[in-house]
Amino acid sequence: MNKVLTISRQYSSGGREIGKKLSEIWGVPFYDNELITKAAKESGYAVEAFESAESRATSSLLYSIARGMVTSGNIHTTFNNLSLDDRLYMAQAEIINKVANEGPCVIVGRCADYILRKKENLVNIFVMADMPFRIERAQRIDGMPSEKIEENIRKMDKRRYNYYNFHTGEKWGKAENYSLCINSSHVGIENAVKCIKEYVEAVK
Repeated sequence: MNKVLTISRQYSSGGREIGKKLSEIWGVPFYDNELITKAAKESGYAVEAFESAESRATSSLLYSIARGMVTSGNIHTTFNNLSLDDRLYMAQAEIINKVANEGPCVIVGRCADYILRKKENLVNIFVMADMPFRIERAQRIDGMPSEKIEENIRKMDKRRYNYYNFHTGEKWGKAENYSLCINSSHVGIENAVKCIKEYVEAVK
């Protein structure tokens, strides 16, 4: 596998598990929370600042500035003039570009599909699932309490939607923004892994 694979996903759809399994099959690095750790280490900001930034992204941003900086490589030019959330995003974007330039890998979330949109050999996947499937996984794997569980799952999706829209100006989950969209509840996690593997390896 000679590509960079990004996986965006609905909460508790199994996207992270799918990405991890694919990275193990291909023997390539897997990045999820590791990106936050790397960004925190290199930027000097606390890990907690990155983790809480997603929940604060609830309105529009001058994303065109960030978009130009990310693609031009001038990430430090106006860094100190940006808000804290913008600086956190830009620090993370720099790490995403760095690990993608190091070679084939699997990156989960963090707007990686958008940040790397001009990169060759990029494949962007969106994983979704029906609500009963997500509820079962949220309870079994994440230990989410059953009270208001569907409401809480939708809140997590809303956070991802807002964070993505806030920083990219694009719509999270819009099919046109991805190479392939797959419903993991229809085929199961293992078959989703197989489908994505075959698709990625078939992409010229």
